[in-house]
Amino acid sequence: MYSPHNLLQEHLDSDPWKIFICCIFCNLTKRKSSEPIFWQVLEKWPTPDALSQAEDLELKNLIRPVGMVNKRAKALKMMSWGYNHIDWKNDPTKLYGIGKYAHDAYRIFVLNEWEQVKPTDGALKNYIKWKKDNELILS
Repeated sequence: MYSPHNLLQEHLDSDPWKIFICCIFCNLTKRKSSEPIFWQVLEKWPTPDALSQAEDLELKNLIRPVGMVNKRAKALKMMSWGYNHIDWKNDPTKLYGIGKYAHDAYRIFVLNEWEQVKPTDGALKNYIKWKKDNELILS
């Protein structure tokens, strides 16, 4: 069941890599402008290895409408490379470009640790509040 907040992360089948990609896109960007580009990137480069090897100019041209092109392209590629090459499972912030927001989303949507997460992001706060309210109703 999806929340009434309909967060993009809710639709990613608890796939950590996709959650991280989503967070890189949503950071400092409105969902309305980032979501279509997010799905295009996943369609063109559906795996961490594929995205880590994406041609810079092609990736930058695709994500240009979202802004912060150089920084975002670097984060997408380097995080994707690290996803398969470093030990990050206990600490996703070891991945390039992954901070508190993405770490919180990972704990909420992948590890199902939403009760222990104290997010600073408004959308994640709203989701956790909904989860808590929904849990009380279902109990």
